[in-house]
Amino acid sequence: MKFRVGFGFDVHKLENEHDFWIGGIKIPYSKGASGHSDADVLIHSICDALLGAANLRDIGFHFPDKSPEYKGIDSKILLKKVVELITKKGFTINNIDTTICLEKPRLSSYIPQMKKTLSKTMSIESEDISIKVTTTEKLGFIGREEGVSAYSVVLLQKS
Repeated sequence: MKFRVGFGFDVHKLENEHDFWIGGIKIPYSKGASGHSDADVLIHSICDALLGAANLRDIGFHFPDKSPEYKGIDSKILLKKVVELITKKGFTINNIDTTICLEKPRLSSYIPQMKKTLSKTMSIESEDISIKVTTTEKLGFIGREEGVSAYSVVLLQKS
């Protein structure tokens, strides 16, 4: 059995009058992440980690932000396509570990719903997904509530 590790990172600007999608769910908040798609940083970082582990480049290669077909797209659709790509190469997801960096809003109460949504989207057990949330102690663009970032590590296996 062969194992592959992948790492993903994403960041988006927080702005007024944008919906705030993270982990596949909409969070009620006065600001939201802006981007070409729905700007779900957690899903985007997971996609990059999965693609990297399978040596399939990155999310921007497969879903370019200049392409009109991805304008405003639900990131869960992108994640499903990424899972299809890694499955075609013979990989399955062993586990995913993620960290969201965000000053506000507090997300800990949303983690169970995020895990349920992500596990359904990827057809894996929610126990195989870890989601953690941290602040930057009011430092930097995250601390000033100007942006949000997410980091993901995945372990794929190929038999």
